[in-house]
Amino acid sequence: MLTDIGVNLSSSRFAGDIEPVLVRAQESNVTKIILTGTSINETEVVIELCETYKTQFPSMLYATAGIHPHEAKSFNTDAITALEDLAKHPSVVAIGETGLDFNRNLSPHKTQEKVFESQIELAITCTLPLFLHERDASKRQLEILRSYQNHLPKAVIHCFTGDKKTLFSYLDLDLYIGITGWICDERRGHDLQNIVKNIPLNRLMVETDAPYLLPRNMPQMPKSRRNEPANLSYVIEGIAAHRAESATTIAENSSATAVAFFNLT
Repeated sequence: MLTDIGVNLSSSRFAGDIEPVLVRAQESNVTKIILTGTSINETEVVIELCETYKTQFPSMLYATAGIHPHEAKSFNTDAITALEDLAKHPSVVAIGETGLDFNRNLSPHKTQEKVFESQIELAITCTLPLFLHERDASKRQLEILRSYQNHLPKAVIHCFTGDKKTLFSYLDLDLYIGITGWICDERRGHDLQNIVKNIPLNRLMVETDAPYLLPRNMPQMPKSRRNEPANLSYVIEGIAAHRAESATTIAENSSATAVAFFNLT
């Protein structure tokens, strides 16, 4: 059984096609999927998806509740109250996607930092783990995380693509690491391929980040170029190619780690 810790099932690229996507996931042994909330609205949407499909796909879909750094500019005084209410839904298993993104800079840095800190504090209040995003902002993100070190809840860096120094810094804070199809990319995945062996097996989780980051080790790429949870095994194979453990061992351990981390039932 496999657990995909990051799927953007609310994306318009899945419109009208969600049930077949979930059926293919089941057929590919992906039995638990965490849907990513990236704004108040998107969090409401992914919670609704969990509700809609819970009878047909019991104990399969879960959600995160958060405001992505790209969306930080939309933050207002009501947002944390709204997130706190959403976080009470039984399908919600983490606060996020939250963090810093100094690559695209779609929200001002100071605004991103304020919204990030608010969500860390919310996770502490709600006793939920953090689902973290970071791109080209590791120095500042680590500073903020360290400032909460004595109270920091469990946290996973989703879609990690950083360097060895950044990886070790996150591991020193006892963070977990999520790996996507980036590991399968022969054009830009070399650095990650070289350091993935340094992630302790009990801190490693896997994700597709569907519909993005289609694994390039697939024998036949879909014409749509859309990624989906059914492709998670290719991510695991990509990881196994650069570690000592077998794909089966990585699959079993990463799923068990995710189930325990997110307290999935």
